[in-house]
Amino acid sequence: MTELLAALFAEHYRALVRMLYRRTGDVDRAEDLAQETFARAAQQGAPRSARSWLYAVALNLLRDEARSDVRRERRLVLVAHDEEAQLAPAPDAAIERAEREARVRTALDRLSVRDREVLLLKAEGLDYDEIAAATGLSRGAIGTTLARARRRFVQAYDGGEASDVA
Repeated sequence: MTELLAALFAEHYRALVRMLYRRTGDVDRAEDLAQETFARAAQQGAPRSARSWLYAVALNLLRDEARSDVRRERRLVLVAHDEEAQLAPAPDAAIERAEREARVRTALDRLSVRDREVLLLKAEGLDYDEIAAATGLSRGAIGTTLARARRRFVQAYDGGEASDVA
């Protein structure tokens, strides 16, 4: 089990942290949730479709944490994960990037939980079957849900209200 868990960790940890960071805006919180996900995998043992199971557990942990600590003030922490970003960008570029990231985060916050989750899971490269397993939606509903979520995201990003927010 230890070798399997180590292989799962090496393969999925960074992607889980990235997905959780996109949702929380806090790299430390994202890392903690990802570590807790792997701790649960060590206790329970991940099923055959480990990737979707890990994402489902991570999203459930995120929801549980949000429910238990609604008053926590979210912090936006800008962390450069790309090797290219090691060089300090020009001040104007850094300001523009921060503004874009804030607009994206605001647009994501305007979406329903389901829309936000399917967009983030798709952005992490999960296929329809994995997204369905992680969210509990049927595989047939994923394409439609993604199309509607993308449309709502664009509306929210452009400054309009996201329609059909559940």
